[in-house]
Amino acid sequence: MALLGLVAGLLLGSFIAALTLRWPAGRSIVRASSTAGGSIHFARSQCDSCGTTLTARDLVPVFSFSLLRGRCRHCAAAIAPRHLWIELAAAGIGALALGLHPGLPGIAGALFGWGLLALAILDAEHFWLPDRLVLPLLATGLLAAAWLAPPLPERLIGAASGYASLALIALAYHAATGRKGLGGGDPKLFAAIGAWLGWQLLPFVLLLAATLGLLLAAIHAARGRAIGRQTRVPLGALLAIAAWPLWLLLPAGLSSTAPLAMRFP
Repeated sequence: MALLGLVAGLLLGSFIAALTLRWPAGRSIVRASSTAGGSIHFARSQCDSCGTTLTARDLVPVFSFSLLRGRCRHCAAAIAPRHLWIELAAAGIGALALGLHPGLPGIAGALFGWGLLALAILDAEHFWLPDRLVLPLLATGLLAAAWLAPPLPERLIGAASGYASLALIALAYHAATGRKGLGGGDPKLFAAIGAWLGWQLLPFVLLLAATLGLLLAAIHAARGRAIGRQTRVPLGALLAIAAWPLWLLLPAGLSSTAPLAMRFP
């Protein structure tokens, strides 16, 4: 199961790398055919430097990057290492989720992790948490209660308290300073995390995210970068990074409301 999760993660990581690169730039991931059928297919990947359409041997996750030594086979331009790191991160998420929690819980946890990975990248690189990713993550977290623990009431309380806590902090900061301190996507993401983890783990997610934020600020200061009240920090990315390892600590199991065929195969 861990190997299956690793392979799935490599493939999803390649997609996430392309998605987080093309979407903010206004480039489509899919392309509609102009023929009568109106079919939908994935847009072909191209080299960012020379524009050459890449073939399958250029797109094997991790291995193509390694064999080509991080350079385009056609123009020898350097390939951004972000592709490699995203693929490895997604592979690690899949391997850990399915290795530690085989079956349906691991599949759900891997999907949760891959969604958080995409959101963390978009927030870290563009300070952007799009509703088209956050809201489905919230919805699937609530729907998962039909099969997986924790139960739906804990998930509903987690979603509501996650959103309310950050939204109130944002309102209080704006009232006190007249400035906007949090983006609108952060409370929604915290709500989605609450829908997946339940309300009990939310304080630990926030504490770990704040600790990571302080560490990030310390690293910037050590590198000579000025840190002040106007310094922007990708809180959504920090919340995502903090949330998924805590999911691994949850007692994975099927909900008591899951069908008997799932609980007693």
